[in-house]
Amino acid sequence: MATTLSCAILFSGNGSNMQHLIESLHHKRFKSRQKDTAQEYEIEITLTLCNNPSAYGITRTKNLGVPCEILPHKHFATREDFDKAMINILHTHKIEYIFLAGFMRILTPAFTQKFKIINIHPSFLPEYKGAHAIKDSFYSSSSYGGVSVHWVNEELDGGEVILQEKVVKLPNDNLETFEARIHECEYSLYPRAILHALGLNEAVSQDFRATDSIRTESKLTDSHITESTSFSPAQSKTSTHKVSQ
Repeated sequence: MATTLSCAILFSGNGSNMQHLIESLHHKRFKSRQKDTAQEYEIEITLTLCNNPSAYGITRTKNLGVPCEILPHKHFATREDFDKAMINILHTHKIEYIFLAGFMRILTPAFTQKFKIINIHPSFLPEYKGAHAIKDSFYSSSSYGGVSVHWVNEELDGGEVILQEKVVKLPNDNLETFEARIHECEYSLYPRAILHALGLNEAVSQDFRATDSIRTESKLTDSHITESTSFSPAQSKTSTHKVSQ
């Protein structure tokens, strides 16, 4: 019998990364990378949470049949109050891991120290942190941009990198085409990085739709893999990995 890992996705907008994560991971079974165990784990996207009532991603969650909590941050006087409300919701659903997918809020330590949180950022960190990373990297003198998936810590976009890939600028690129290739890289890299971080390996389910994107890399990117702290899911309740932002 597979052990279920209860996960949540936080988003604020279009929700394309969220949709790809759900389609790639939700109700799929995976083997542990530990060679001395045959234990299988099933990832369950138990909940999505959105702070923007007008976000198109809410429609995506309905179409995918995944519960969505809408919690407008403007209804709260302080960032701390908003985070406390999120904590209550996530604890009610017994969430173990949180994946940020375009969640446009800076989280307080009071929130992040209670969960293991993974984020995706559209640059080859530590280069070009912040909200304008794609534009900043495109107009820079660098020959590439990139995508990084990292643990969340107290520094904005500064947590330990799990996996990252470069996206090389092409001679005929404009900002729009470059951004489109960044997003394609995100869709491939994020589920792979989550499996790496959770200490999981190949999919067990035969109907796993994202096998190709998990096991292969985009032809438009140069791969750079950073080995980082990964959790055995069995350690989920006892890990002391600190994540705050």
